[in-house]
Amino acid sequence: MFRSVARLPLGTAFFRRGVSHASRRVSFFSSATTQQAFPYFPLPNPSQSQAEQNVGAGNAETSDRQKRNAKGGDYENEQARLLQAALRHVLKLGWTEEALIAGARDIGVSPAIVGSFPRKEAILVEYFMDECLQRLIDKVDSGDLPLTNLILSDRLAKLIRVRLEMQAPYISKWPQALSIQAQPMNLPTSFKQRAMLIDEIWHAAGEHSTDMDWYVKRTVLGGLYSTTELYMITDRSPEFLDTWTFLNRRIKDAFEFQKTFREASYLVEAVGAGVGSSLQGFVQRVFQR
Repeated sequence: MFRSVARLPLGTAFFRRGVSHASRRVSFFSSATTQQAFPYFPLPNPSQSQAEQNVGAGNAETSDRQKRNAKGGDYENEQARLLQAALRHVLKLGWTEEALIAGARDIGVSPAIVGSFPRKEAILVEYFMDECLQRLIDKVDSGDLPLTNLILSDRLAKLIRVRLEMQAPYISKWPQALSIQAQPMNLPTSFKQRAMLIDEIWHAAGEHSTDMDWYVKRTVLGGLYSTTELYMITDRSPEFLDTWTFLNRRIKDAFEFQKTFREASYLVEAVGAGVGSSLQGFVQRVFQR
């Protein structure tokens, strides 16, 4: 993801653009242990030339690598199916190892596979976060979200709401998910996933700038998203109406603050340049915003 970050300076593009959802997802639980330590090399045949032996060894190595990759892919697909099945048990069992075991039984595999997950509870939350991000991207790319005729603040509010509504079925267990994400060993992945989400929201809203405002805008939007997420946990209004009202107000406040900041900057510029034409230009610029 990180569609616009790839164009940023200062080595900021540490998440490569264009990585598919599937490969990003399996990166959280794929294991090098599914691959053999050494490739298979056949013994040389005295009747073959050296070139033929090299070609044969190369073909055998390629074939063996393909088999290993196929096995690794099947194993990762099985893990993904398990995680998907485990989500059905989260409401009852929470984001726990027990939910993973129940998911394994649902798809007919040994619960022992759960032992292959390095961070059992965290991996389930991270899988869910990745799935939600992909669903949001699919909605945007398919045109299901009518964003074109909305102003920027309304586009941002709609995108955040659509994403948070995906958590609504799990809202009673979401405090546990936040607690898992906040654990030191899980923070790097949690930060990465949220940063990818915020960048995707800005990109979908039509913001593609790569200047220093890039950092400020994403920091502000990340704060808006997180505060709305926390508000949603305590919201008991029908269909989270209070949450969406809270979100709209916070976004409006953020845009008003941005306008006020610009006006203050122009005022300082005008005062510094003196009265007269500079002040006239300042007034014109303020009322053009």
